Amino acid sequence: MSHFRNIALTSIGAAVLAASALVTSAHAATTVDLSYNGAPDPDKNAVHVFATNLKELVEEKTDGEVELKLYPNSMLGDEQERMEQTMNTPSLNIASFAGMSPLVPEIFVSAIPFLFDDFESARQFFDEGQYWEAVEDALRERAGVELLAVVEEGGFLAFTNDKKPISSPSDFEDLRFRAMDPSQVALYEAFGASGTPIPWTEVYMALKTGVADGQMNPPMYIIMGSLYEVQDYLTLANIQYSDQFLVGNGAMIDAWDEEVHQAFLEAVDEANQMAREHNEARVDERIAYLEEQGMEVIRPSEEELTAFREQGQPAYLEWLGEQDIDPSFIEMALEDTGMTHLVE
Repeated sequence: MSHFRNIALTSIGAAVLAASALVTSAHAATTVDLSYNGAPDPDKNAVHVFATNLKELVEEKTDGEVELKLYPNSMLGDEQERMEQTMNTPSLNIASFAGMSPLVPEIFVSAIPFLFDDFESARQFFDEGQYWEAVEDALRERAGVELLAVVEEGGFLAFTNDKKPISSPSDFEDLRFRAMDPSQVALYEAFGASGTPIPWTEVYMALKTGVADGQMNPPMYIIMGSLYEVQDYLTLANIQYSDQFLVGNGAMIDAWDEEVHQAFLEAVDEANQMAREHNEARVDERIAYLEEQGMEVIRPSEEELTAFREQGQPAYLEWLGEQDIDPSFIEMALEDTGMTHLVE
């Protein structure tokens, strides 16, 4: 973590020099790279839907002064490499928690289990909350990177496994799960399972060979990774909101004139709204598709969801307390969601 943060201290000056190259004649087109995870498939990758809409809207609203070049499938590098590029060059990136957390570990606060009841409450949290504004400020101050939008990547996280139906925390006992990051390891351990960080590119084979029994992702990613071929059970616990983060080189954005700057921000907002509508409309369709592929879908009752919440939230908050995170970020997030009782 410290290495990545140290890079941030030297990158801002380099980014200013790089961005200065963008200040050209009034009507010269500037091409900006936009990198992200996942295949360029609108049916399977909600992030690609957002990226393609953003490209079209930015070019339309800036009258062609800013053009985006899309790099799906992590073509420009892994999460850390792409974030370093965003810090050091005039570029845009859609980062996951793996790309963001080395710079702003406070972002893990937004993954507290059952923090949101539905899409509306999650969107309000990120669009209007004081916690998220503080995260934006921290990223800009530490790395010279502008946090522009929270991009939905397919709904809420669901559990899958190939051993047995999971409808309560006790069903996790002795199972091994793939984790995306240390916060997910902590969550699995709270339920009595073990968690092992495994890169997304290795998840299918890990599940197929029994290195892991299960994993958690929104239905979109389960389809995109063909995980239904190696997983039998899908538990719709809606435990965490699934999102990634559009970030941009701050010096690049600052170098644009006011008209281009505003047009760009309008394009971001409009593309994000379109992506949200597209994503929410397809959640049920994706679950139905997984059922058609032979997965057994488990829908926990309210009592069972309460058991998940009562076991998962305290354990996750305890893990957060052990991280290098100012407690004020946790307090702000819980205040934004009306859940201050968790720290009383």
